[in-house]
Amino acid sequence: MQNKIKKVAFYTLGCKLNFAETSTISRFFITENFKIVKFNEFADFYVINSCSVTSNADKKSRNSISKALHINPDAVIIVTGCYAQLNTDEIKKTFGVDYIFGVNNKDEIRKIIHNFKKNEVPDIITTDHKEMKTFFPAFSKGDRTRSFLKVQDGCDYFCSYCTIPYARGRSRNQPVTEIISNARNIVDDGIKEIIISGVNIGDFGKTTGESFQELLCSLSDIEGLERFRIGSIEPNLLSDEIIDFAATNKKFMPHFHIPLQSGSDTILKLMNRKYDTHLFRYKIEKIKGVMPYAFIGIDLIVGVNGETEEHFEETVKFVNSLDISFIHHFQYSERKNTKALNFKPKVTSQQKQERSKVIKDISDKKHYNFLKDNIGKEFYVLFESTRKGNKIFGYTDNYIKVEYNYDKDLINKIVKVKLTGFADSETLTVQIL
Repeated sequence: MQNKIKKVAFYTLGCKLNFAETSTISRFFITENFKIVKFNEFADFYVINSCSVTSNADKKSRNSISKALHINPDAVIIVTGCYAQLNTDEIKKTFGVDYIFGVNNKDEIRKIIHNFKKNEVPDIITTDHKEMKTFFPAFSKGDRTRSFLKVQDGCDYFCSYCTIPYARGRSRNQPVTEIISNARNIVDDGIKEIIISGVNIGDFGKTTGESFQELLCSLSDIEGLERFRIGSIEPNLLSDEIIDFAATNKKFMPHFHIPLQSGSDTILKLMNRKYDTHLFRYKIEKIKGVMPYAFIGIDLIVGVNGETEEHFEETVKFVNSLDISFIHHFQYSERKNTKALNFKPKVTSQQKQERSKVIKDISDKKHYNFLKDNIGKEFYVLFESTRKGNKIFGYTDNYIKVEYNYDKDLINKIVKVKLTGFADSETLTVQIL
């Protein structure tokens, strides 16, 4: 029977780090001559890389397991990721999966590819978060133009609403030399852009005595790598040196994603965040001072336990005052074993929805104004392989999505363009120069 197993399907939820790790896991199967099929197709193996950042992520993780079992009840079902790490007993009791691999055990999936068994009770291979010492290197290769490169894992911050430290353990990283080796592997495949990914990448160097600045400098020296971006970085770890480096280095794209989470200092303290609104404002103004057209996205949680209407109004006033380009917002979801469970008052579901709509409206306005302000200006675009109708798409260095008449010769090319107008609310048209 083993010789007949040739198909494997993957389903990934959550962060870009998960996508990088799924891509790496998929190469375990490709090496063994498996064919990768879509998740809604019949397969002999289904690998679900789960997420548990919200209750909705938990639900999606459960649904994906049910879907795989429905398509092929005889398939080998493998569940990994944060939901698998934090809810092992729930999966064990509820679903007919065969293997549960914890967040820090993904590398061990390769061991059972040709040595598997169907299990009435799943084999569970996990590591307690306090014992997570190793680093699972990962990078994506599914896209011809860009790759997500994992440089760091885990988090030491223990924010009051978050379970990530319990799922992924403490902060740790590969040495710079090994990361650069992986980056060269990516570039050798013809990929021109790398997105630096991790859980708390600004904390890079905890296990090797190196600095994030050293990593950035080393990446910029790689021949053939034309662009790189930071996936997300905490404001207290975004140093002036990094900002100045970004402003002067041609390979570093003027694009930042910085978690805010709340615009109320009272709530930030309750969340156990490591900064206040004064520091956050300074970072935004510093970036805009040296890179006026930089894209700045922020994260925001609405409706966390303890957030009163007055606190929310402080957030609204604060984000309205910031020169930002986009707000990635989501409604607070209670997580087991977090301090925020006990905070009062509790925000109702209706209040969360109302507050979420307010922030969405602000975000839409900020993003529209950012796009409008850039019309008429010239940038460089890396065109991607995605085709929709007769259009090809790409992103400027400052992360504006653009479209142009489809031309396959533009794929994976960096081209100078002039932004000419709106194609829709999120995309601009261009003239190639």
